[in-house]
Amino acid sequence: MVIKTLADEIQNYLTDASNFKGYCDAVYFPENQQDISQILKEASNNNTPVTISGNGTGLTGARVPQGGIVISTQKLNKVSEINPEERYAIVEPGVLLSDFQEKLNEYNLLYPPDPTEKNCYIGGTVATNASGEKTFKYGPTRDYVLALDLVLPDGDLLKLRRGINLADGSKLTIKTETGKVTNIDLPEYKMPATKNAAGYYCTTNMDAIDLFIGSEGTLGVISKIKLKLVSKPEQLISCIVFFNNEIDALNFIAKVRFLSFNSRHKSEHTSIEALALEYFDGNSLSFLRGDNPKIPETAKSGVWFEQEITSDNEDIVFEEWMELIIEFRGNEESAWFAVTEDDKKKIQEFRHSISAKINEYIAKNNFRKLGTDVAVPDDTFEEFYFHSKKLVDKANLNYVIYGHAGNSHIHLNMLPRNQDEYDRGVIVYGEICGKAVELGGTVSAEHGIGKLKTAYLLMMYGKETINKMIGLKKVFDPNMILGKGNIFAQ
Repeated sequence: MVIKTLADEIQNYLTDASNFKGYCDAVYFPENQQDISQILKEASNNNTPVTISGNGTGLTGARVPQGGIVISTQKLNKVSEINPEERYAIVEPGVLLSDFQEKLNEYNLLYPPDPTEKNCYIGGTVATNASGEKTFKYGPTRDYVLALDLVLPDGDLLKLRRGINLADGSKLTIKTETGKVTNIDLPEYKMPATKNAAGYYCTTNMDAIDLFIGSEGTLGVISKIKLKLVSKPEQLISCIVFFNNEIDALNFIAKVRFLSFNSRHKSEHTSIEALALEYFDGNSLSFLRGDNPKIPETAKSGVWFEQEITSDNEDIVFEEWMELIIEFRGNEESAWFAVTEDDKKKIQEFRHSISAKINEYIAKNNFRKLGTDVAVPDDTFEEFYFHSKKLVDKANLNYVIYGHAGNSHIHLNMLPRNQDEYDRGVIVYGEICGKAVELGGTVSAEHGIGKLKTAYLLMMYGKETINKMIGLKKVFDPNMILGKGNIFAQ
């Protein structure tokens, strides 16, 4: 096992994509489960804070240490098994999502959770219950985790298999590989009925595995993951359509969302069933136009949609989409329809480029990222969207809005040019989170809380519920050494 302590060797592990910065004494590179256990036993005995590090693509500072040591999962990068018949894979946490998806292509299989940043480690996506554009149809990471091996803060090994270890009401019992039995009284609190990655997943009769998914490296260190896979779609329709009026685009999204839900539940005959349903406001399009001159100058918003199709329904699905575009005054002449695989990749690159350009801007200007990750109930999305815009316009801030509108989930990124604008942006950020909570939504739909959003989690749940979560953490980590500062301010 490699241990690095020199400043120039560990610098890359002291920041993430949010431009948050930290410090530590050493970075450990375990190569197996036994190495992790050894590190944690020693850290537990010495009361040394331990931060788990993925590939640094996170946006909340979760992997950024504030002292102590870092465990990098970089060398835990094996794909142990891909089973095409039973459609599952077993991987270590340091496997790159992009490499994994590429390998699955050989088997005509797909792992649906698809975060925008493909250079993330799969362990990191499990730790944050990450999602992406395909979440609109397939759901978040949680829905695809079949089993987890975890090393607990005292070095003990816990193996969880979905469907095996269920709570009896609010009573949950877990047993480690050494035979240690822990009885847990699950706290009661109401989670938002939206896409959500804020705080611990906790409900009556829950599966024990779900407590650890999305726990952001605060309850245990993931050493092995079993993932559910699906068949790769035969074909895809992929299109970006532009609108001269943003309310037309929002109404288009609302109609597509309605038809897609109906199609899924077969409550109404329709061929529309979107896989992805993403939104770009006019500022986003202007921000991207320099690299994409084919974006119409008159466009005030854009929508990207994808749908799985077959050779049998291709024509009727395409016809129904065109009817919807015309109904909501989308510009069918300037729409980008993907015909070839290369076209599809270009549209994907367009969608992913907005995040990359924002990160470049933030790093260049040396600010922390001010990008919301909020989601609200579908029937409040339009109200929330225009309220958020009004707040940033009133503060006279540059911004872009894009994201997973199919899930009523947007990323409003403020682009401050100086410290005064950044300070105003922090206030607006809090106001946007407050409105999301008021409407029954979440302050984090996919990125997690990390160290940068603990105040907003407190806003969302209140001190009493946060204390319940801290009590739950202390069951596994009585010395509070693991993921110090993540989820809860410490």
